Amino acid sequence: MVEKILVGLAVVVVVVVVLVALQPADYTVVRRATIAAPPAAVFARVNDLHEFQTWNPFAVDPAAKNMFEGAPAGVGAVLAWSGNSQVGEGRMTIIESRPNERIRIRLDFARPFASTAFAEFTFTPEGGRTAVTWSMTGRKNFVSKAIGLVMSMDRMIGGQFEQGLATLKSLTETAAAARR
Repeated sequence: MVEKILVGLAVVVVVVVVLVALQPADYTVVRRATIAAPPAAVFARVNDLHEFQTWNPFAVDPAAKNMFEGAPAGVGAVLAWSGNSQVGEGRMTIIESRPNERIRIRLDFARPFASTAFAEFTFTPEGGRTAVTWSMTGRKNFVSKAIGLVMSMDRMIGGQFEQGLATLKSLTETAAAARR
């Protein structure tokens, strides 16, 4: 009887391991918003990591330590952070900055899980408005794939992207209205 239970348990473990291993290794999360301001105004809030912190939806630990390094904005600008378990620890570096068009950021996470991802912001003029697309791509390790069986990356962080874009929209549109 014990032998049958052990064999059954081994089969379940093998099935779960195979299911996890078959999960896609890559992930992409994408959200969009339209902001009533020119691309230059929106671009400036993303390209300067000090400004980024004013609308960053992941900055939920008021005691987190943030350190800015490198260029004040654009390529080479760095934000390193260390906070509680919700915020973790990591470093973001702007690796590409095309004024009013595109920003690419390398994200190196140290905790809670070590990984690297890439965020990209694109700014597309639409009359007097700007369509902003925020995407993040990366690779999942075995643990991330296992978590993905019950919760996708899109569901885990998509809402925070939406929240961040809504705050970016509010801040940028308020500033644009004040300049008129």
